[in-house]
Amino acid sequence: MKNFPFISLPQSILFLRICIPFIFVAHAGMRIANGTIERFAGFLSAKGFFATTFMVWGITFYEIVGGIALAFGYYAKYLSLGFILMLIMGNIIIHYERGWWVGEHGDGGMEYSCVLILALIVIAASKKEKV
Repeated sequence: MKNFPFISLPQSILFLRICIPFIFVAHAGMRIANGTIERFAGFLSAKGFFATTFMVWGITFYEIVGGIALAFGYYAKYLSLGFILMLIMGNIIIHYERGWWVGEHGDGGMEYSCVLILALIVIAASKKEKV
């Protein structure tokens, strides 16, 4: 059962480490492309945060630069921790009040963010190995 079903464990960890960060890169890219930086900043401002435009640009920068660095395996433990903390805060500020489910069973809940947190824990726990 070696390499069942078709890739080894180190290969699957590498695949996860490459794919998961690009979810963050794509998310940040869409925020820029759709011009929703100010809308997100307004949402955070309504929640009581200050310097929100700066904060949103910081989040966006981290998602892009941190995502690319993580995909290449640089500072995986630290970058994963940063993404995990960002997702936890997102769950608290945005998703918790919308419940658990995302998609057809809910309206923007925290289900998806929790799956990303679990994937990032695996990435942080893994060693950068040659495959």
